[in-house]
Amino acid sequence: MLKTLLGDPNARKIKKLQPLVTEINLLEEDIKKLSDEELRQKTSEFREKLDKARNDREREEILEDILPEAFAVVREASIRVLGMRHFDVQLLGGIVLHKGQIAEMKTGEGKTLVSTLPAYLNGLTGRGVHIVTVNDYLARRDAEWMGQVHRFLGLSVGLIQGGMNPEERKKNYACDITYTTNSELGFDYLRDNMAPSMTEVVQRPFNYCVIDEVDSVLIDEARTPLIISGQVERPTEKYIKAALIAQQMVKQVSESEPGDYEVDEKARNVLMTDEGFEKAEQLLEVDDLYDQENPWAHYIFNAIKAKELFTKDVNYIVRNDEVVIVDEFTGRVLPGRRWSDGLHQAIEAKEAVEIQNETQTLATITYQNFFLLYPKLGGMTGTAKTEETELEKVYNLQVTIIPTNRPSRRYDLADVVYKTEIAKWKAVAEECEEMNKMGRPVLVGTTSVEKSELLSRLLQEKKIAHNLLNARPENVERESEIVAQAGRKGALTIATNMAGRGTDIILGGNSDYMARLKIREYLMPKIVRPEDDELAVGVPGVGGGRNRAQGFGGGKKAKTWKASPQIFPTELSKETQNMLKEVVKFAVDQYGEQSLPELEAEEKIAIAGENAPTDDPVIQNFAKFTSSSAKNTTNIRIKNIATL
Repeated sequence: MLKTLLGDPNARKIKKLQPLVTEINLLEEDIKKLSDEELRQKTSEFREKLDKARNDREREEILEDILPEAFAVVREASIRVLGMRHFDVQLLGGIVLHKGQIAEMKTGEGKTLVSTLPAYLNGLTGRGVHIVTVNDYLARRDAEWMGQVHRFLGLSVGLIQGGMNPEERKKNYACDITYTTNSELGFDYLRDNMAPSMTEVVQRPFNYCVIDEVDSVLIDEARTPLIISGQVERPTEKYIKAALIAQQMVKQVSESEPGDYEVDEKARNVLMTDEGFEKAEQLLEVDDLYDQENPWAHYIFNAIKAKELFTKDVNYIVRNDEVVIVDEFTGRVLPGRRWSDGLHQAIEAKEAVEIQNETQTLATITYQNFFLLYPKLGGMTGTAKTEETELEKVYNLQVTIIPTNRPSRRYDLADVVYKTEIAKWKAVAEECEEMNKMGRPVLVGTTSVEKSELLSRLLQEKKIAHNLLNARPENVERESEIVAQAGRKGALTIATNMAGRGTDIILGGNSDYMARLKIREYLMPKIVRPEDDELAVGVPGVGGGRNRAQGFGGGKKAKTWKASPQIFPTELSKETQNMLKEVVKFAVDQYGEQSLPELEAEEKIAIAGENAPTDDPVIQNFAKFTSSSAKNTTNIRIKNIATL
């Protein structure tokens, strides 16, 4: 009723910004006439105006004044360099980001291109702009791809990646625009705060930041602490003994009933009762758990937490006799990360795997507190309106929904609520069965590994073929393959809410990705450096195989990059196969046989698949093959779409 009387507040916001878009469009014809050199000269003109600012307020006023012309310049540069012109809705998104707000833009509306507008405008100040993405690959791709526009206009572009030394980091943070990930940014801040002298500090004072997938970073991971820790020597036998004691202790269900400890699920903590303390002391044969000479309380509390609050295959998995954390929001495994203050060791003792040294926190900050350090912060995502209240209350960030460039044909149905959880999952399984019979591709999102496997069992009972995508290692290895083909006719995919790896789900199947799989199948055995003493694996039709040695021992699973027949059901033409063999041979000649680490080889294939700009002739060849091979499978995709 209020909406009818007062109108849609979001529509009013968009209406206020519309005159700026009109002004940018009016400037387009004049900007188009400029030569490349004259277009670059605009950057110097803008900077001269900004140099006259005496304080931050004046600087912001000048940025507002030059916004229409600066955006028109970026749009023209993008057309000349990337062949992409910003739509009016993308200009709206750019204005919203510049104003320090969150732009909600639907998937596929070109958020990556939108970020070039406010990044250029705020980069003109020379005080630094940080574009934050969710992983190293996307940061690198965007720095190379979108960075062309900024470099063309005379701004410097930096990139922060894992493994960089402090000198490289300092140089890249000194650039006008720096692409990075939220974790790299946060850890560099912590390291700077621990630096003994200013010469070792790599970051400049914060100025402006644009976060991609802002709801994931500021809401889902808001309370995730970034921790720098050091090792502490503690005897491992205490963890093992504490785990055995915890198994003998009984949880108190209610205050009137006996028990050794209470569990506070919300605060994720345990409280021991007087009886619990007595029982633990008796079992350990000590007088006091808090005895400074022989302390046990720390170990017992962590052992009970490990028993009650941390569940295998939900909070963590055991892989290669090692406890690996599972991200509770995305379902991804987090190798290398460990819980602090002896908790990880308590879980290792519970699972009877090797106990590693405990760590001690040296510096810590949450993403929530970290991003509040920026004077101006903006973000982009496809889903922010649902968290609007929290974003406004905690971060003082308004959410503006940007309309789609073309009308959306998607239907968002109302939620359905069930009395019991099992009734809900049975209903989901029945709906999946119904859609599967119609041939419709279905993607089901679940919140944990446990729930995804529950639905999988229900579908197996109904004998419905499906793909399961969760944090278990055997599934993670095939993640991008499964996601890429989730749009095929009759495909049924169950997934934890894992963030994507830049793999598009296309109705009928992703033919470009199938081409990438074939490149992997032929290239990886020839180019990837063997781990340990693995032997080379030959590729049919490509010369250079090695003599095989014979060995006896434990059955270690052989490494293979062969695409599964379910994912790649078509045969390549002879012409395409020959072309692929030539591409692989050229790559081996350029890089050397079995010379690259696996991740670097994967990265090169990914850059080719994204058609990102590159001077590497091998990657250019991969890109040509990807385009050619995709045509072989596109006809199948079109037939699939026609029957949906």
